[in-house]
Amino acid sequence: MIASPLSTLRLSTLGRRALRSLWALAAITAPTFASAAPVPVCGYKIVASFPHDPTAFTEGLLYADGLLYESTGERGTSRIVIRTLANAKPIKQADIDPTYFGEGLVDWGDQLISLTWRDGAGYRWDRKTLAPRGTFTYEGEGWGMTRHGQVIYQSDGSATLRLRDPATMRQTGSLPVRADGQPVIYLNELEWIDGEIWANVWTTSRIARIDPATGNVKAWVDLAGLRAQAGATRSDDSVLNGIAWDAKGHRLFVTGKNWSRIFQITPQCPKGA
Repeated sequence: MIASPLSTLRLSTLGRRALRSLWALAAITAPTFASAAPVPVCGYKIVASFPHDPTAFTEGLLYADGLLYESTGERGTSRIVIRTLANAKPIKQADIDPTYFGEGLVDWGDQLISLTWRDGAGYRWDRKTLAPRGTFTYEGEGWGMTRHGQVIYQSDGSATLRLRDPATMRQTGSLPVRADGQPVIYLNELEWIDGEIWANVWTTSRIARIDPATGNVKAWVDLAGLRAQAGATRSDDSVLNGIAWDAKGHRLFVTGKNWSRIFQITPQCPKGA
């Protein structure tokens, strides 16, 4: 997502973006007076890079069956795309109603499910053809999504993830997320990876590795410096957003809004993280 759920207008000045970046950074680096050790921070190693459409304002990303699935935002250009890893040209593409701002994406059986930002409208798509399979409505803002089994985890820009039933998209629960005793706001694009929920934190270079049982952040993956190598086309909104996990190949892919590259990375973590 590109804006705070507390704001009523899209952020339009670098000053506001800078201020919100400081708020987000403060939320994930705030000191704690508890006796527990601080959340460990992982670095990263670039394994490979692949082309990415620099016009794609990435909101959702997933990898399955040898293909990348991506949803993009911004009114008038929001779309769902199926492509290979090696080629940014879409194999299939479906455009979202131009009055809507597209958001997160998740797979469920033979469907893809996508959200919109503040429109309260969601879509179901045929996973192979992207033919429309239905729509639904929901309350609150739509940001990112991921799924484990029959539970969808959805972010809305706050420090709490919503749990949804993929069959109905009704909310079934919630998961507050904290790090070092502090709420982690601006949770954005999500991915389920080996029993953890990985979440981009909007405007920052960090990914939170969240324990789905407690909501506690187990570790940070700090991707500082990656944006500079990504060929980002917009100096202000081209932030890190997009995590995809190849469960069969154990490969981790990340990208950002209007980046020209997708990176395969390996986190470099302290012992025990």
